[in-house]
Amino acid sequence: MPQADRIRISRFSDLDVHLFREGTHCRLYEHFGAHLMEAGSHKGTYFSVWAPNASAVSVIGDFNGWNPGTDPMEVRWDSSGIWEIFVPGASKGQTYKYRIINAHSGEVLEKGDPYAFCWEVPPKTASVIWELDYTWKDKNWMQQRAGQDINRPVSVYEIHPGSWKRVAGEGYRSLSYTELASQLGDYVQDLGFTHVEFMYVQDLGFTHVEFMPVMEHPFYGSWGYQVTGFFAPTSRYGTPQEFMALVDALHERGIGIILDWVPSHFPEDAFGIARFDGSSLYEHLDPRKGFHPDWKSLIFNYGRHEVRSFLLSSASFWMDRYHADSLRVDAVASMLYLDYSRKAGEWEPNQYGGNENLEAIEFLKQLNLSLYRDFPGTQTIAEESTAWPMVSRPIYMGGLGFGMKWMMGWMHDTLQYFKRDPIYRRFHQQDLSFSLLYAFTENFMLPLSHDEVVHGKGSLLGRMPGDDWQQFANLRLMYAYMYAHPGTKLLFMGGEFGQRSEWNHDAELDWAVLKNESHSGLLNLVRDLNKLYRSERALHRYNFQPEGFRWVDTQDYENSVLSWLRLSDNPAETLLVVGNFTPRILADYAVGVPKEGAWKLVLNSDAKGYWGSGFDPGAAPVAEATPRHGQPASLRINLPPLSLVVLRQA
Repeated sequence: MPQADRIRISRFSDLDVHLFREGTHCRLYEHFGAHLMEAGSHKGTYFSVWAPNASAVSVIGDFNGWNPGTDPMEVRWDSSGIWEIFVPGASKGQTYKYRIINAHSGEVLEKGDPYAFCWEVPPKTASVIWELDYTWKDKNWMQQRAGQDINRPVSVYEIHPGSWKRVAGEGYRSLSYTELASQLGDYVQDLGFTHVEFMYVQDLGFTHVEFMPVMEHPFYGSWGYQVTGFFAPTSRYGTPQEFMALVDALHERGIGIILDWVPSHFPEDAFGIARFDGSSLYEHLDPRKGFHPDWKSLIFNYGRHEVRSFLLSSASFWMDRYHADSLRVDAVASMLYLDYSRKAGEWEPNQYGGNENLEAIEFLKQLNLSLYRDFPGTQTIAEESTAWPMVSRPIYMGGLGFGMKWMMGWMHDTLQYFKRDPIYRRFHQQDLSFSLLYAFTENFMLPLSHDEVVHGKGSLLGRMPGDDWQQFANLRLMYAYMYAHPGTKLLFMGGEFGQRSEWNHDAELDWAVLKNESHSGLLNLVRDLNKLYRSERALHRYNFQPEGFRWVDTQDYENSVLSWLRLSDNPAETLLVVGNFTPRILADYAVGVPKEGAWKLVLNSDAKGYWGSGFDPGAAPVAEATPRHGQPASLRINLPPLSLVVLRQA
């Protein structure tokens, strides 16, 4: 179409531009990018892109033979730096990029669309014109989600979609989104990763699946943490609608969705947002603020209003268009500290002389405010590895406003304890008890994530001491300890059946081991832990409050035994938890309890069905009015080796 005859339309109102430039626009995906539409009698695509330092921008693609002179874009009159064009005939499925000429250097760049809904399958790098039409079937889920309370059972199965399972007969390819919808749904539902509030199927337990980043990324080996497509699920496994159908299918089974989201950094790939218009547009110009030394990637300029709007819109997009229930925000610590992974002289203090990244802090608060305002019942979860205070406390109280925070200290101490030979554990009992000194300072999630089974760390099972039986017993004990500890839970794929090898993103999990009773027994335990966690209110009624926990005894170092109570708002639901962290049987062991009478065994991690020894702790010990451990009564129980037992008043 000759330039004089071009149809001039815009998807931006003056208010949209104002909010974009103010840094508060949360729905830019409705305006920027490629949008199929009709203008008069013409069907085509509207394109818009932010390139304030460009002297010229044109859209090139399949629809114009990639000719930069065919479809030059026009810059808006309002100095916003927004370029727009309507291209008749540009249709769904066609690929495109933006050709940008820098106004100062004359450098010519060809860039993918920062707001693209779809990309070519890597290693190809063009954006794809797409629309996000889909008829959702999860209305009941979405309505009930809005009224959820944070004190509910939340146990998360973390997966990497490319290596969970593979298809051997087809080049050992990864499963598609469509295949995951059925196979993952069946598996997770059987294990019980589901909300208690949504009883579509009665016998379930795990509440969520967490996907490692599904946002488009050029390098598969980055596991999705080097994102180039902040508004597009990766095309490696299917179309946007097929990913929507995966979310829908899991919701239908009562399984929530957590998406790993990465606002902390992005890669330098030439087709991405790095030096987008020939300038440091999305990243800091100063490498002391703009380059991440660990990941060799670029850091967002959180002080630039338009960049904040971009990130806020990306977060909202996944909640809005893909019905995500939670976002797990990656590498929050790297955002909070100006000196993160930097030596003296490699960073610049803030205006007050401190190491806090004030702009990133304000962005994170703004992020949480916007998501909780616009999407009731959802959660944000911070992967924050330091002692930064009040990460999961409301902003009006001085917090960052996240719903939960990963309990990295618990993870480190627990794994350090369990790798020790039991003969030495009596010297390190504080590794297990220390976490309760700070367990209620945040809304903590206990993570045994992918980070713990890579980079030479080995598998969780491989880090347990002893012979084969003791390794499995230790792992069963560690999982049972995690479920009996306050806080929500997360377990990375393969851990549920004790994969022996370290996680390899180029291979599927070692499913063949499930033919062995040792591995299938561990899987049975994880299934029952999920059911117990869901059914026993004392294990989740006070997920994050001290009212839900009371030590019975932390001082039996010689026997390496810990005992505690889990409490709800109903005294009749009180649970007694006793852990024996050595391979010795402790017969007739006395423990203080809050009430006399019969107590019923509800879990023994050493049971035969879990490939345990099957030593009988006594199904219903009777507590007598003999004070012990500061409790008015006590009972005697046989403690199996390397086991955790849970009892409830009969």
